[in-house]
Amino acid sequence: MAAATDFYLLALIKGDIDEEEYLLLIEENDNTYMKLSNFPYEEYDPFDWDALDELVCKTEFRFEKNDIPLLQHALQIPAVISIKRCKTCHGLEALCILLKRFAYPVRYCDMVSLFGRSVPEVCRIVHYMVNIIYEKHHFRLTSWNQPFLSPENLQLYASHIHNKGAPLSNCFGFIDGTVRPICRPEKDQRHVYNGHKRLHCLNYFKAFLFQMEP
Repeated sequence: MAAATDFYLLALIKGDIDEEEYLLLIEENDNTYMKLSNFPYEEYDPFDWDALDELVCKTEFRFEKNDIPLLQHALQIPAVISIKRCKTCHGLEALCILLKRFAYPVRYCDMVSLFGRSVPEVCRIVHYMVNIIYEKHHFRLTSWNQPFLSPENLQLYASHIHNKGAPLSNCFGFIDGTVRPICRPEKDQRHVYNGHKRLHCLNYFKAFLFQMEP
């Protein structure tokens, strides 16, 4: 909500809106925030990890129940987190909130019944978790100096990819590409058929290559 008010203030400073429009937008934003804050979350039980069913974990979070504590440890999420204007939250619950949010497109108000928290609380927890995970682990995505990218491992990845039929022998990875559906061709249909999307298509992706040892 704060981001929206900042955006309105910037628009006022730039002259895109006048003062009357600014006040109307702020009032509408405050009314929306109050409606979300008053969402009847008290009617639902607090989050209970021990009572969670295995199938619920797999369906809601896309992880096995036994794997979620391991993920918490690997991501270095503390046992208890403290967030301003938010009730005390255990790290395991905060991780489940994040997993639920990312498992499938879902609104914050749709998560209230599962966690028994208000919409603003759920929103704050999600943003907090994204921030701490990025702070602790962003180097894994921004730096190529990683143990799993050693020359031996790169050769191993490239060999497996080549053995699967790839023409290149020094390709060790791909960025997920864009699938462009096409009409079914008269010839070589199998070469352009995507089993995952179940259609014929052209898949544009970027490959990672490394310099082969002489």
